[in-house]
Amino acid sequence: MTATAVTVRVPAKVNLQLSVGPLRDDGYHDLVNVFHAVSLADEVTAVPDGSLSVAVEAAPGSAVAVDGVPVDGDNLAVRAALLVAERLGVEPSARLRIRKAIPVAGGMAGGSADAAAALVACARLWDDPESPLLDREDLLELGAALGSDVPFALLGGTAVGLGRGERLTPALTRGTFHWVFATAGGGLSTPAVYAECDRLRDANGEHADLPDVSAELMTALATGDAKGLGAALANDLQPAALELRPALRGTLAAGRELGALGSLVSGSGPTCAFLAGSAGHAVDLAAALADLDEVREALPAHGPVPGATII
Repeated sequence: MTATAVTVRVPAKVNLQLSVGPLRDDGYHDLVNVFHAVSLADEVTAVPDGSLSVAVEAAPGSAVAVDGVPVDGDNLAVRAALLVAERLGVEPSARLRIRKAIPVAGGMAGGSADAAAALVACARLWDDPESPLLDREDLLELGAALGSDVPFALLGGTAVGLGRGERLTPALTRGTFHWVFATAGGGLSTPAVYAECDRLRDANGEHADLPDVSAELMTALATGDAKGLGAALANDLQPAALELRPALRGTLAAGRELGALGSLVSGSGPTCAFLAGSAGHAVDLAAALADLDEVREALPAHGPVPGATII
């Protein structure tokens, strides 16, 4: 039976460890990237149509600003749909509607999440349900072609990413961790943050070695130790993000003063992530952080959660 509409929910991510190695000849860095999927989620709906189009709106109840999200071929969800259509040999005919609750340009891989959702939705919409041509591994391959964070948005949970972050191994994680994500007005360009990271290292005479996975972090995840996880959180891009957006220093300091077990800039920023001790603590922490001048919105969430899922 041909699908008439497919909706996929897809989570945001926070990088529990983002260790940045030396710049490679291809312009990328070797990374150790411990991804953790959290309950802030976008929804992408694909509906059959005469051509391929995309519309973007804030999810009901969300204050996410979507003005800067492209609604043309620069949108990663559109590029994902085109890849699926090319692989299946069909016309890319669908209307994509993206409802966003993941902060835009906030270091939480919202664009990559939407691409992952579009891969799943369009594969379900256009593939043969009786004898599908695209399986999970095919979608992961297409996702890696779109960007380093897309495969994890398909996988979800907690995973270690190597290479550019696209080579994933699931990580044993016990229990649920509670988070608060404090967003800031405006975004930070990921390439600009990486370039600033390289500049700071050169200026300080630092040599970047190939990174390793943190044993302390993996132990904390495997045992469900929130305090241990908070102490092990690490992001090599944080100094660069703070250099480009100094106000984030105040946000991080405020979260620690309010009892966060750990804090860091999420990915390339400017969203700041805080690990709370419980669900109740996360709600209280979010309410307090929301009062800061430099915080646009403070959002409680939990993880890990599944990756892109048809609903």
